[in-house]
Amino acid sequence: MKELENPVFIDPTTDEGFKRLFGDKINLINFLNIIFRGRKVIVDLTYRDTERVGAAEDIGTVIFDLMVETSTGQEIIIEMQTSRHSNLKKRMLYYASKVISDKAPHGDRRGWAYSLPEVYTIVLMDGFHMPDSSSRGHLHDICLCDRDSGEIFYEGLGFIYMELINFVKGEAELESELDKVFFMLKNMSRLKKLPRILNSGVFQRFFQLASYAKLTKEERYMYDISLKRKWDAEAVRQAQEEDRQELLTKQQALEAQRQALEAGRQALEQSKQALEQKQQELEEAHVLNLAQAKKEALSEGERKKAIESARTMKNDGLPLEQIIRFTELSAEDIEKL
Repeated sequence: MKELENPVFIDPTTDEGFKRLFGDKINLINFLNIIFRGRKVIVDLTYRDTERVGAAEDIGTVIFDLMVETSTGQEIIIEMQTSRHSNLKKRMLYYASKVISDKAPHGDRRGWAYSLPEVYTIVLMDGFHMPDSSSRGHLHDICLCDRDSGEIFYEGLGFIYMELINFVKGEAELESELDKVFFMLKNMSRLKKLPRILNSGVFQRFFQLASYAKLTKEERYMYDISLKRKWDAEAVRQAQEEDRQELLTKQQALEAQRQALEAGRQALEQSKQALEQKQQELEEAHVLNLAQAKKEALSEGERKKAIESARTMKNDGLPLEQIIRFTELSAEDIEKL
């Protein structure tokens, strides 16, 4: 396990760091305005109760990391996720649906105008990739839209996933305010001083609140516990990843062995077929040789009979032409008799 060292700035992706930085209203407003990239302008907000009780006993209670309502009525859920969750997308969809459902009137709904709130879910993902996604972008801004045209179908439900592991820009490469937010979240706990490019009012406040030296004794104690928990979770995640890689390597080795065995089986099958074909060719050649030998033997016997007949005819004084016609021997053969 890592040894605790007194950092200059706390880690915003720990539970305590997240609460300290985003529990500040001004910080959170600045953060949200940057994340929404001008689509929403938030001037004020109210922190909401993060616990939502299920409508029935068999429906569990939902507890958000952070939830706020803007002065114009939008509901915003903010989640910090530091471990891989295979059902992350479904869970975030359920969270947003829960907020919408809680806003619906209970009992008689006649005359209800379906005045639903706009609900946005922002997920800070640290240390893992988006499940079931081949994209390696660092920002996923999701909305309901027409699949073919891309035209937005409904603006009031959105999901913003911030995949910190995919943000690779260095300090000199930062261009937008969004880049600066990603850089701050990913690198704050490793920095020794406020970078010059982040030396503006928005980011100065973040770094002031993140100063480890300004924490009280109790706050340091709680933060250190939170940091150790994150390290423990990272160790577990790393061990799981190593186990997964080891299993994958074994599976690949087994697959390579299976393919080699299959290739060997196919080679043996081909050799067997070649031997069978060769044996068939030899058998066919043997049959042909026997037939030819039999034919030659038969021809020799017929020739002997023809010669005897020719000798008899010659002795009887038959003309040469008749003997040739009847025996099919050559004149030369007959003259030798």
